[in-house]
Amino acid sequence: MGKLQGKVAVITGGTTGIGLASAKLFVKEGAYVFITGRRQKELDEAVKAIGSDVTGVQGDVAKLSDLDRLYETIGKKGRLDIVFANAGLGEFSPLGSITEEFFDKLFNINVKGALFTVQKALPLLNDGGSIILTGSVGSVKGTPAFWVYGATKAAIRNFVRAWTLELKDRRIRSNVLSPGPTVTPLVDQQPPDAIASIVSSIPMGRMADPDEIAKAALFLASDDSSFVTGIELFVDGGRAQV
Repeated sequence: MGKLQGKVAVITGGTTGIGLASAKLFVKEGAYVFITGRRQKELDEAVKAIGSDVTGVQGDVAKLSDLDRLYETIGKKGRLDIVFANAGLGEFSPLGSITEEFFDKLFNINVKGALFTVQKALPLLNDGGSIILTGSVGSVKGTPAFWVYGATKAAIRNFVRAWTLELKDRRIRSNVLSPGPTVTPLVDQQPPDAIASIVSSIPMGRMADPDEIAKAALFLASDDSSFVTGIELFVDGGRAQV
């Protein structure tokens, strides 16, 4: 029997990278998974790649009406056990070039989106459920031109500290999963010298595969982590640790 047998999960940003790898693994471990993505074509391709026990719902986590539509769809299933607020955006901009539009875009998706993904899930989320937010080593590492993104991830770290206390009577666990540099389509677009610089900062000498991050997400989603809440779990090859 799989570690998520009979569970219902939602994974935002589930069309590529960590989200898609996690959706595949969750289904393999027995869960029924709802995934979201902003672009219908990529969403359809992800649903096809996962293969079974999956529903794709197009939407933007920064738009509350899209989240309402997501949970109306999930509500037809009757319940929810796992909320993986994974959708996020990372872009570079040096201090002197940051615009209000740039700031709002990152905080709307990474912070506002995560907050309301969880808030709107609560009426469906079973007592004893699991909330997972995707963080980043950027929450603790200073990176030139990338610190607005880092600030968004530091904000969600504080969310789970408070939610651990606020939701304790319902035995709902809240944790942050913080990957280090991971091989995703976004990283693949970077120039070779930038990738080499990233790899040089990782003690293990390589970037993570999305499947490695997905295994950590499975741990936080499953009963294997039944006494784990309020933490930030770094899966980073040591980058933020030394």
